[in-house]
Amino acid sequence: MKQRIQEDVKQAMRERDEIKVGALRMLLSSLLNKEKEKRYTISKDDREMAEQELNEKAALGVEEIQDIISSEVKKRREAIEGFEKGQRPEMAEKERKEMEILQQYLPEQLSEEQVRELVKEAIETTGAAGPQEMGKVMGQLMPKVKGKVDGGLVNRIVKELLG
Repeated sequence: MKQRIQEDVKQAMRERDEIKVGALRMLLSSLLNKEKEKRYTISKDDREMAEQELNEKAALGVEEIQDIISSEVKKRREAIEGFEKGQRPEMAEKERKEMEILQQYLPEQLSEEQVRELVKEAIETTGAAGPQEMGKVMGQLMPKVKGKVDGGLVNRIVKELLG
């Protein structure tokens, strides 16, 4: 996945697509920072580990990369809201384009109807009766939908159905 992103940066540079280059470089930077953090944690725990083994263990898995991409998409979504509130439609549009570029690297996103069905199943399974049991429902639901839907949407639907 990381290699694909690097290839896409090169392609975007050839096409002179500044927004795509910027978004993907920012993503690669986040991935690199996460790898460094993981490498540091591993090396702190095992100082005798060989360099090659350390590099292999610090490499990010697909799920970790998707988590980082989801985080970057969430940042863009929050920035769009902020720019729209601040009457900066041109900046909001730039963030929207970056968000669309990043979403291409995530698995197929669930529709609101699909999320609603999953929430109903989770409520039945946990036996949750009211808003005070929202944590039970979210705890069961989030591992199933991780990376496939915005957590804010899940939160809103759970509140709606429990409230």
